[in-house]
Amino acid sequence: MGHKLRHFTELPLNEIRNDEFNLVSLASRGHRTGRPTAALSTSSKVAEDQHRQWPKGLQNDDVLIVTMASPALLCNNICTRFWVSSLSQSQHQMQLLQRRRLSVKFHAQYKASFRFSPLVCLAGRREETEVVLAENDGRKRRLLQILLWAAEGIYIFWLFLLPYAPGDPVWAISSDTINSLIGLSLNFFFILPLINSVVGIHFINSPVLHPMSEGLFNFVIGWTFMFAPLLFRDCKRDRYKGSLDVLWGFQMFLTNTFLIPYMAIRLNDEEAESIPRNPSQLGSVMINGAPIVGVIGGAVCLISALWAFFGREDSNFGSIADRCEFLVSYLGSERLAYAFIWDIFLYIIFQPWLIGDNLQNVQKSKVSVVRYLRFVPVIGLISYLLFLNLDEEP
Repeated sequence: MGHKLRHFTELPLNEIRNDEFNLVSLASRGHRTGRPTAALSTSSKVAEDQHRQWPKGLQNDDVLIVTMASPALLCNNICTRFWVSSLSQSQHQMQLLQRRRLSVKFHAQYKASFRFSPLVCLAGRREETEVVLAENDGRKRRLLQILLWAAEGIYIFWLFLLPYAPGDPVWAISSDTINSLIGLSLNFFFILPLINSVVGIHFINSPVLHPMSEGLFNFVIGWTFMFAPLLFRDCKRDRYKGSLDVLWGFQMFLTNTFLIPYMAIRLNDEEAESIPRNPSQLGSVMINGAPIVGVIGGAVCLISALWAFFGREDSNFGSIADRCEFLVSYLGSERLAYAFIWDIFLYIIFQPWLIGDNLQNVQKSKVSVVRYLRFVPVIGLISYLLFLNLDEEP
């Protein structure tokens, strides 16, 4: 700092050495254009032989950004920005204003006229940057794992064991709650109610429950159902050493009690000699039938919402306002309903997380669509399943 700046005029480009400078980018008025960046070369003989030529397509008012760097681009000095004010394939002039003599070698027949502007260079050692990024990523993953395992502990103790949440804990569950759970299970995906009312078959009569409770139950189960192809095709599934069949089976009935630990385990470090596991028969069926799973799960979620507000109109469950009033009281008195709200909240977090990690599984033409829709509850998962690439395993 404080060195006197020198002014060079009519300096032939072929008189400039190339033992210190590397070309970083070529851009138009500071914006990247993607043009070739071979005008300046490093001090290596290979680079001298391969890059002694002006970049093709260079135009007036383009910008050259060069850095006083070693051949490995270990730059701790000043970057220099030049605006090309005139350029042609005849003789040119180069006007430089720089704190020290430039060391750049061009093809002998080219000269140019430049305007100079200093530019701060924040480049660092590539190896150190990669190490720092890896360390930051490791700390971030460990923090997420701690938060997930803490969430698992809270989920189990608060929703299953402690008596403070609405409804009864597992160890003091009432017979009414058990009967309600059995009735909701019999009305799974509305199969039995539809068989009774639409088809007219009554070999088993559907339990008559409040449509709000049936709608909430089947909405969560339908959403959980669509997670199957996502889990079986997850790029980090091999870090989980257990059975994904069992995991997803328990998830269908106990939802996030098992999904939260999976989300934590998939953040483990990848084993160096890990061999990818082939999907099970259930996994293969779910992956190959992903579009069908998406349609069925999406239809169940839609029917659940409609059923909650309009289902069983002949059973005197009241107007929409009455049903909403029931929902509020239901959430405040039943542990199962209260747990479903937790599940919906966690699914809103886990859905975009898992889809975002597995966008490489999506058809290339649909990646941008799924990337944005993944944040929309249920809809994002449906779009992932519909546009899943079934041709090859990434």
